[in-house]
Amino acid sequence: MKADDSSLDPEEVRAVHAAARRALDRASAWGVYPTPTSVILEAASLKIAPKSAFDPRRITEFLLGKAESAATALKSAIAKVFGIYDAGEQLIHIDDSVHKSKQNFLKLHEAGHHELPAHRSAFRLFHDCEKTLDPAISDLFEREANNFARFVLFQGDGYASMAVDHKFELRTPIKLAGKFGASVYASCREFVRTHHRACVIYILEPVTYCERTGARAEVRRIEASPAYLKQFRRPDEDVITLDHSLGRVLPIGRKMTRPTTVSITDRNGQAHECIAEAFNTTFNILLLVYPVKALTSTTIIL
Repeated sequence: MKADDSSLDPEEVRAVHAAARRALDRASAWGVYPTPTSVILEAASLKIAPKSAFDPRRITEFLLGKAESAATALKSAIAKVFGIYDAGEQLIHIDDSVHKSKQNFLKLHEAGHHELPAHRSAFRLFHDCEKTLDPAISDLFEREANNFARFVLFQGDGYASMAVDHKFELRTPIKLAGKFGASVYASCREFVRTHHRACVIYILEPVTYCERTGARAEVRRIEASPAYLKQFRRPDEDVITLDHSLGRVLPIGRKMTRPTTVSITDRNGQAHECIAEAFNTTFNILLLVYPVKALTSTTIIL
């Protein structure tokens, strides 16, 4: 399973959210859909490098040039480069070959480095790679930049407020992804993270086959709502096979799996009837699980 990419302590969260609110305020972006990434960058005096600047040869020359003048400022890449923030020139380089929704997150991630003062003072150049942005982040600055991007993209609690008015099902975060200009992957994570009901989403790698277990999907990440964590244990599976309780929900040969009843045991050993449904994005499989009673619970908001 991928390493944690977003955990911060309360003080760090407050600082990141304050910077993100300033960015949204400066761009008058609250309530504008999809979230106007280009306006937010322009209001921050950030520019996007021309597309041609991101071919492998030119970007390598760019990084080597920076490394010569700022030796330790360059964080070396371990895998494919997706985004670069040059603090000196207030310039962002983005790989435009990735999906537009992912570009939005990458741009805001790099803007986070720009907007957080400690980042600019510590590094003159940020060089991000697939290892950190896909995401598997251990570095504090990367987690802070991810949280900045998440807050801005989903406009604080704007996404959560909108989601609660929609039907409690997997189609809701898929629909809201387009509303906010986010990827389905990011939208599903946000849906579960911020929902008041108990739910968990498994983010799986594409289905593969082996002689011993047949179809299987490795677990890339698991995101659970606070209510789910309180009632159930945090899931720790690293692979879903056909003999797993969720195995029959894998969307094999189809795009989406219809809601299917499964049983999940809570912290007290009591079994609960739950609903599981899955969606294949081609890059990942998103598998949402939630207790049946969550569909009938009533919430009064004062």
